[in-house]
Amino acid sequence: MNYSQLQRALLAALALSCAVPVLAQTKGATLDRTVLPIPEPQIKPITELDARKAKAPARFEVKAPAGAPNVVIVLIDDIGFGHSSAFGGPISMPTVEKLAAGGLKYNRFHTTSLCSPTRVALLTGHNHHANNAGAVMELATAFPGNTGIRPRTITPLAEILRQNGYSTAAFGKYHETPPWEVSVSGPYERWPTGSGFDKFYGFIGGETNQWAPAIYDGTVRVEHKQSPDYHFTTDMTDQAINWVSAQQALTPGKPFYLYFATGATHAPHHVPKEWIAKYKGQFSGGWDKLREETFARQKKLGVIPADAKLTPRPKEIPAWADMSAAQKRLFERQMETFAGFAAHTDHEVGRLVAQLQAIGALDNTIFYYIVGDNGASAEGGPEGTFNEMMALNGITGKADQMMQHIDTWGGPTTFPHFAIGWAWAGNTPFQWTKQVASHFGGTRNGMVLHWPKGIKARGEVRSQFHHVVDVAPTALEAAKLPQPKVVNGIKQRPMDGVSMLYSADNPKAADRRKTQYFEMFGNRGIYHEGWMATTRHSIPWLNVPLPPLKDDVWELYNVNEDFSQANDLAKQNPAKLKELQAVFMKEAARNHVLPIDDRRVERFVPAIAGRPDLLGGRKSLTVYPGMTGMMENAFINVKGVHHTITAEVEVNDAKTQGVIIAQAGTFGGWVLYMKEGKVHHEYNFFGLERTNIAGSTVLATGKHTVVYEFIPDAAKPGTGGKSILSVDGKKLAEGKIPKTQPFLFSGDEGTDVGLDGETNVSNDYKQGNNAFTGKINKVTVSVK
Repeated sequence: MNYSQLQRALLAALALSCAVPVLAQTKGATLDRTVLPIPEPQIKPITELDARKAKAPARFEVKAPAGAPNVVIVLIDDIGFGHSSAFGGPISMPTVEKLAAGGLKYNRFHTTSLCSPTRVALLTGHNHHANNAGAVMELATAFPGNTGIRPRTITPLAEILRQNGYSTAAFGKYHETPPWEVSVSGPYERWPTGSGFDKFYGFIGGETNQWAPAIYDGTVRVEHKQSPDYHFTTDMTDQAINWVSAQQALTPGKPFYLYFATGATHAPHHVPKEWIAKYKGQFSGGWDKLREETFARQKKLGVIPADAKLTPRPKEIPAWADMSAAQKRLFERQMETFAGFAAHTDHEVGRLVAQLQAIGALDNTIFYYIVGDNGASAEGGPEGTFNEMMALNGITGKADQMMQHIDTWGGPTTFPHFAIGWAWAGNTPFQWTKQVASHFGGTRNGMVLHWPKGIKARGEVRSQFHHVVDVAPTALEAAKLPQPKVVNGIKQRPMDGVSMLYSADNPKAADRRKTQYFEMFGNRGIYHEGWMATTRHSIPWLNVPLPPLKDDVWELYNVNEDFSQANDLAKQNPAKLKELQAVFMKEAARNHVLPIDDRRVERFVPAIAGRPDLLGGRKSLTVYPGMTGMMENAFINVKGVHHTITAEVEVNDAKTQGVIIAQAGTFGGWVLYMKEGKVHHEYNFFGLERTNIAGSTVLATGKHTVVYEFIPDAAKPGTGGKSILSVDGKKLAEGKIPKTQPFLFSGDEGTDVGLDGETNVSNDYKQGNNAFTGKINKVTVSVK
């Protein structure tokens, strides 16, 4: 055979291979998609010896049903029903408005009142306690409903779609992985890429520094692009655009599922200063006036009923008129920053939408734009805070601590959160805020549904009662896919959600969601057939003794007639209240809500919460160079306890410098380092107070053993203590640390050996160029 004959034979073979039928295409209707993975068909053995004489069997490949739409879910963090311009708020969010004009606004769409619980419900179609996510992952306990471990009887939407022929990717915030599983030891099955997503780029915990994020690409920690203009929301958008563009270029006939969950607008409120400037002076009237203005716009837009009432300010939230001139100046800046943050986020979502349109994918994409995973956050306290980590440790911020940060608010030197009055205004017209699951201020968020090819209606409002658990069933119905009954041999729990598509082209369709429970930190409620019974048990920013759960006072609302829960009917209709309380207990038992746990910050401590601890109560941990980003739940706990840090190092010369070991960063943590040949230890208390001790002697070239010891004043969280630094058995320096961070150093920055990544614990060395110039053999951290 000459070259030309060989070439013709190869071309013929290629044509034949292209003509081989694909079983899933020709017999797709016969596939049983209720059992995943879809089993390969049994192929009859071939008895023909010569491949040239044999006929190739149909190739098996699972493809999505013909015409199945792409699925995009955009989820914004910690933003209220009354913040976005699309729902009457003061913040310009033109992307929400654009999608709403081409789709639908849902004004009775609900969340769980907190981030992790909302996300697991959203991405699975099952209630949050059924997912064992009764609160955020960092507060998991030993009780069913709160263990932080997703049951195998629940399979995420991403995995269902992936096994049905979709490409899947997640970008941004995840916050569904148990924190004790965030290490190189895994397991990885509850990471995004173990939960159905082919691609993940984002941060794994509850929040991140937008200027210096802790990013994972899949399961690998990566550094962000070093640029003075860097911002994480822009970065994650670039990554999402790149992924979806490549996926559609290579496989235009394969639908995709893209989950785009921004860290914004969760604290820290970080945004380029030019976006803050857009809102300068717009909030000088204060939160009481803003709430009234928003309420008027909401009625004009028709996103709330004409007869809806504006609920009054609770006594626990201060009046704007009672604030001093200095406080008002600070508070204005806080809200200007938040508004810029939200507007910037919507702009980035707009870039994603524009790219979907440019590649021809938007028309057949069922696009959810969910404006909030809960109500706006009041976790910043009455006056806000320049460092949100203080609030997460139960420490209330004071205005006088923040005044010096006004001009840099929202920039890299702050980690800010606004005052509770702005959260309350952002939740107009409802009562309360994030974490308060009993009232719509914590649980009702604006949502836009856009699907030009599948929904005829444009620019209309839908008022059927729905919940985040309804998103997954909606996507499955749109894709003509069933809910799986068995996955990987395990019988599946039926989804709690119902599809929302019945309401899309029928504004008067009767509600199909008849019942929905709510619970968070003892705040609880039950919706049932147009009525809602609620009881507010705790307030997010108040660290006070709580009443017994049995003594909580219940309220009753006819929410079919009372949009904002303004008219309590408990006294007029005690029989209905009793009926709904019984429904709550039934739903609570079914979903593992009981026993109710109203503890908060103390649950950050694994021993108190009763959840797994990666180190299993070990008293000593030895770490080595290259071990970086070790999160607090994957590192020995030194907070407030007697401990030593012993580092075996080799000094090159009199100028040896850099970080030996550091935990957390600019907004709280500790570091052992060398500078110009001298050893230092610094304790950073929330960026407010720093205790730095150092030896006066330059270490000689060669091997040394550096020891730091902390001796606490008392056995209690937040205690101060003695700080001692020694080298080769000789004490070099001693100091007094007045107080320590009680429960948490950071939400995203871990412990690094040989450098200090993300942000610096100390200002005494450079950011991004602080690696130890000598040699570290090992570092041992021991607790007494």
